[in-house]
Order: sequence, then C-alpha cells, then structure tokens
Amino acid sequence: MKLLRDIYYTLVEFLRTFGAFQLFFARLIIASPSVLINRFPLVVKQVFNAGALSLVIIMVCGFFVGGVLGLQGYANLAKFNAEDSVGTFAAFSLIKELGPVITALLFAGRAGTALASEIGLMKATDQLAAMEMMATDPLRRVIVPRFLGGVISMPLLVAIFSVIGLFGAHVVGVNMLGVDTGAFWQQLRSALEIGDIYEGLIKGVVFGIVASAIAVWEGYNAIPTAEGVGRATTRTVVITAMAVLILDFIITALAM
Repeated sequence: MKLLRDIYYTLVEFLRTFGAFQLFFARLIIASPSVLINRFPLVVKQVFNAGALSLVIIMVCGFFVGGVLGLQGYANLAKFNAEDSVGTFAAFSLIKELGPVITALLFAGRAGTALASEIGLMKATDQLAAMEMMATDPLRRVIVPRFLGGVISMPLLVAIFSVIGLFGAHVVGVNMLGVDTGAFWQQLRSALEIGDIYEGLIKGVVFGIVASAIAVWEGYNAIPTAEGVGRATTRTVVITAMAVLILDFIITALAM
C-alpha cells in the first residue's frame, strides 16, 4: 500500500508540474511577439550570450565529431569498396541527427545552465520580487528575452555545427585517408536533398524552444537558496537531455 501511495503522489506531482509548465510556456509564447518588438536590444544581447559565447565549444566539438565520422565511415565503407561515400555518410549523420542532438546537449550544458543559474540567483537575491514591486513584469523583462535568445541561437548553432563537422570529415577523409575530393562532394550533393536539411533545421528550432523553455522554467521556479539554484541547474541538463532524445525519435519517425 505504501508503494502504491508513493506512486500515486509521484504521478499527481508530475501532472501538477507538467500542467504548470504548460501554463508558463503559454505565457512565454503569448508575450514573445511584443517583447521581440519592444525589447529587441535585450533579445540581441541574449542571442549573444546564448549563441556567440557558445561558438567555441560548438565548433571544436563539431570538427572532431565530423572527424570521427570520417574515420568510422571510411573504416566501414572500405569493406564494400565505397570509400568515396564517406561524405554522404557524414552529411546524413550530421545534418539529420548528430548536429541537432549534440548541439542541443551542448547548449543545455553551457547556455541552459547559465540561464537557469542566472535566473535562479536573481530569484534568490529578490531581484525578481523587486521588479514586481516596481510594477515591472519580470517575465517580460528577464524571462522572455532569454527564452527568445536561446530559440534564435539554436538553429544557427546547429547549422554551424553541421558545417564544421563536414569540414572535419573532409579533412580526415580527403587529407588523411586519401579519398578523392571530387567524389567526396559530388556523392554528397547527389544524395543529400533539401528535405534532409529542413529536417535538421526543424529539429534545431524544436530543440531550441524546448531547451530554452526548460532552462528559464527551472530558474524561475528554483528554490531561493544556494542548494535550490544548484538543483535547478542540474535538473535543466537532465530534463533537457531526456526531452531532446525523446523529441528526436518522434520527429525522425514522423519524417520517414
């Protein structure tokens, strides 16, 4: 009976939290157009914080992921005398799957944790309460610009990750392993369709919305203590990783 009672209360708490998140997300979406127009400089600043400051880790990881794909693709395709298809293998892997997913995970680890901890610290130091006392809506002044910054940054980061990854695959496949340059790019162009690129960009947009919403939600609802802020930061990474992988499966299944 105790086990059933614990399961019941856990389920009720999950549904309550999920419902509260849906209401919070609806407020974000409703407030976003006016914030994008009236507080555009704040949004640009958050695009810089979430996107530009993440470029180094995105580019470094993209290059080496592409290099690993070049090595693995060559090693496996050589068994079928299809080494020239390394570019196609790397392109499909990066643009449709690894690019959006790894970028979202890196975004959660770098920008998502920064958003959650920053907002959680503002709550712990009563900065959000002070805004409310001055008749300033903290959702529009603090939360929504950071949400929009993450949403705008993610597809751009996904595109950069994929491009740098293809460059890494080219360096490894062509310069190190001797694959013909013309065959590398020609087979890539022949096999890759515009729908594949759209799929990767759609995943980038969806993952950006989810990762940014979870980060600002966890920060906004963090317990106003040092332990609470740390817990919110940890939850941001864990929940975002789970949500990204689940949504990646759903989007891939729908796109087939």
